[in-house]
Amino acid sequence: MKKFGLIGHPIAHSLSPALFKAGYDGRYTYDLIEEESFEAAYSRFINEYDGINVTAPFKEQAFAKADILSEECRAIGAANILIKTPQGIKAHNSDYLGVRMWIQEVSGNDASQSVLVVGAGGAGKAAAAAAASLGMQTTIINRTMSKAAQWAENQGIYKYIIKPVKAFAEEFRRSDIVIYTLPVALPQISELDRSEIEGKKALLEANYKDPVLRGNGKLWLLYQAVTGYGLFTGEKPNLERMSDVI
Repeated sequence: MKKFGLIGHPIAHSLSPALFKAGYDGRYTYDLIEEESFEAAYSRFINEYDGINVTAPFKEQAFAKADILSEECRAIGAANILIKTPQGIKAHNSDYLGVRMWIQEVSGNDASQSVLVVGAGGAGKAAAAAAASLGMQTTIINRTMSKAAQWAENQGIYKYIIKPVKAFAEEFRRSDIVIYTLPVALPQISELDRSEIEGKKALLEANYKDPVLRGNGKLWLLYQAVTGYGLFTGEKPNLERMSDVI
């Protein structure tokens, strides 16, 4: 039987095992592989597992280990899935794949819609690349504009608009879709009425443990799990049962 797992530190709180069990009715093994050292966790993957999810703080190291990079990994420069293949270890990014799937659903595949991504860390880059890959105008707001601008220039695949944090409220109101990836609340959120936040139909947060806007952070976890688990097994997991876990 194929075996899968999650590496990171700390990960004892993770919902991933429960999601995986629900998605496949317990037909596959999925473990938490918690090690303080990436090399120790990676060694366990090589010796015992067919594929792994990767979470903080090991995503950059996982990216560097891959023999084969998926298209989305090349666009972002980060990986959160490693899978053994006959050709070597292949890297994927299910944050990108999950966000892309969510955007397609909420937008009805309307490429004329505009997307605001707040934050330019790993999750923000994945979200921005997902939106841009669908042909949507994509604006990135980051606390350090130069960091976002440098990444946007260096990745060389998609075009982005970079704005300062002071433009947050204006861009929030203007954009059709908002994806918030920062772990803390920007002070500029206070410029919005609560009704404006509640009324935003297409709003996604990356932080499912402590969301700062509308409390829908678990959607991110669900969509990246659905896309990532499918890469592991070649089988589509049961979204309804996974939603019940969330």
